[in-house]
This record gives sequence, structure tokens and C-alpha cells, in this order.
Amino acid sequence: MLKPDEPAVILAPMEGVTDAPMRALQGESGAFTYAVSEFLRIGHAVPPKHVFFRHVPELREGCVTRTGLPVQVQLLGGDAGRMAEAAVVAVECGATAVDLNFGCPARTVNRHDGGATLLKFPHRIREIVRAVRESLPPRIPVSAKMRLGWDSIDPIRENAAMAAEGGAAWLTIHGRTRVAGYAPPVFWEPIGRIREELRIPVVANGDIWTFEDFLRCRDATGCRHFMLGRGALANPALSHEVARELGLAPINASIGFDWPRMMERLVEWTGELLDPPPVNSVRRLKQWLKMAAACRTFHQFDDVKQAETVDELLIRLKRSDPRGHSAFFSSDSAGASSSGLASAPGAACA
Repeated sequence: MLKPDEPAVILAPMEGVTDAPMRALQGESGAFTYAVSEFLRIGHAVPPKHVFFRHVPELREGCVTRTGLPVQVQLLGGDAGRMAEAAVVAVECGATAVDLNFGCPARTVNRHDGGATLLKFPHRIREIVRAVRESLPPRIPVSAKMRLGWDSIDPIRENAAMAAEGGAAWLTIHGRTRVAGYAPPVFWEPIGRIREELRIPVVANGDIWTFEDFLRCRDATGCRHFMLGRGALANPALSHEVARELGLAPINASIGFDWPRMMERLVEWTGELLDPPPVNSVRRLKQWLKMAAACRTFHQFDDVKQAETVDELLIRLKRSDPRGHSAFFSSDSAGASSSGLASAPGAACA
């Protein structure tokens, strides 16, 4: 997982998007250091082990995708005792690291005492982190992911301090409040101030859509660890560019991607890892391509959006150019600025 003295590129948890098939696909690229699972909701009862295995199938294989990408299990809930019990079950199932979600902005989650609603109660953040930390062996790192605050960016200082005091090994901070959702602007500077104040690593997250965004984020935060979400899916070359800049990939490594092949591979991984495969697979592919269209790394969305089946979508995708090249982009072609992408379509990451 995250090593304080080494840079990292982390695949963000995005509900309904970065599931096991997507994590396996992204692992093929070799650009990411590790991934964080979609959150597992801990409500009135701790889920049984089979739920953990269904939610994070990598647990059966050392918590690593079949393509070699380590996966950290993320839990979400407001009851410290049940969160600690759930963390124990996760480790019994094979989890090698546990992340706690204090950032999800979804109203349904927040109404049920989960995600970003905990940002209004700093001492509860400390209580939850401490309970989970004390329930696990020292070898299992516990981290936390949060936003700057509920309706103001100021609470991040106290919330981050409480998480660190509770025993978090590192923090991931999204540069917005819960009320802001995914609307611009993003505030990276407070992340940098927290990094300077704490003795634990801080991962910068939020609105890194392009390589230029990454450079600005790095300058503003001073961070060495970065979490990529929607930007990495909309522009699959981005994770390679960032990894190369951080010294995690060879300088002369080629950067590019082939949309038809990536769609085919996701379908293949879905068939291999999900039983039965979801009935809305075509909708999911469209969701990804719509995100890419907003980032201007895919230009045939008006055609493929008419497809009603996965097979039809793949046929339309390939016929966009008889030579099969029109859906291939080098990193230079993905130059959209973050100012026009902050509210791009697609699932959100907390």
C-alpha cells in the first residue's frame, strides 16, 4: 500500500464504476500503485463474510487483482463499534489495509449517518478511527478519506488532526466541501497546509483531469501521493503521465489507449469476475465513454450512445474508423482544462 517515502498514484473508489472488473482492467496498465474499493456500508449490523467477498472479490486472492494491483478495503459507517467489528471481519477475509470513508457526499448515505456527515463531528472521526485501529493488528494500516468540510473548508484542520490522533496511517483529502459536491472550484491549498502540519502522509484528490492539473495540484499541495478518479477514466493516458512524472514509470514509456480494446477488456473482466454479469453492462460502457467525451478524449459518442447492447456498442465503436484508429489518442490529444470539467458526467468519487 502507501509508503510514506515513495510517491504513489492511487485509483479512487467510485461507487458503481471502480468495481472489481474495472480495478482489474486498470491494473493491466501498471500505472497505479494501488486501488481503493467502493465503500462497504456498515449499518445496523456487520455484514457476513460472503458479503465482503462479493463486494471485494480480490479478498480471495490476497487482496490483489488478477492483474497485480493491490486493493484496499473501504468501509463507511457512523458507529465506531460496528466499524471496528467490520474491520476485523475484513481482515479475517484477507484485507491488507482498511480505509474509512468520511467523504461520500451522497444524500442517502449522509442521511443515514455515513460519509461526509461525520465531518460535522470531529471527535466522532477520532473515535471511529481509533476503534478500528485498536481492533486490528499493527501490520494492517488504517487510513481515512475525507473532504475539506461539510459547508466550509475550515473544518479540515480539526478533522484531519482528529483522524491522525485516532491512529490513521495516512489521509486522502478531496479539495471540496460536501455542499459543493463536484462543482468548481477545487481548493488544493488547504490540502498542502494539512500536509505540512501532520506527521503522516497526505494524498491529494479532486479535479485532476489533465497532466497540467496534476502539476498545479502538486505545486499547490507539495504532495507526493495522488488519487485519480474521474480524470483517470476520462483520459486513460493521465495515470501513465502522472506515474512517469513521479518516477514510477520509465521516461520513454509510450502513452496512449485504444477505446475499443479497453471496452472489450472491461466486458471480458466483467464476465470473469461477476456472476451473473450485470444486466446493464451497455449502460456502464456508455457512462464511461460519456465521461471521456466530456474530456474530449472520445469523439464518437453521438454514434455509440444509440447502441442497445454491448455487442452493438462494440461494433459501432470499431466502425467509427475502418482502420480502427480513430479511438486511439496520445496524451497530447487530451488537453481539456479542469475549469470545464469539474462537473463532467459520470459517477463521483468521494
